Amino acid sequence: MSEGDNGFTVQVQEEAGGWRVAILDPGGAVVGQRACHDHVEARAYASTVRQHIYWLSPETFRAYYRV
Repeated sequence: MSEGDNGFTVQVQEEAGGWRVAILDPGGAVVGQRACHDHVEARAYASTVRQHIYWLSPETFRAYYRV
């Protein structure tokens, strides 16, 4: 969706049975995922991740999300 200063991105995807938020590294590989109950939860979590993409250094972001 949007790319921050540290190169990570986040995607929200609807899947059978729910929603998924994926964190992608600067190369586009999925390095973290979270299943969400509904679209509202997925958008809220993705919004938080996007804020962290902009606020945190790559090293701090990787440590915080364990990616």
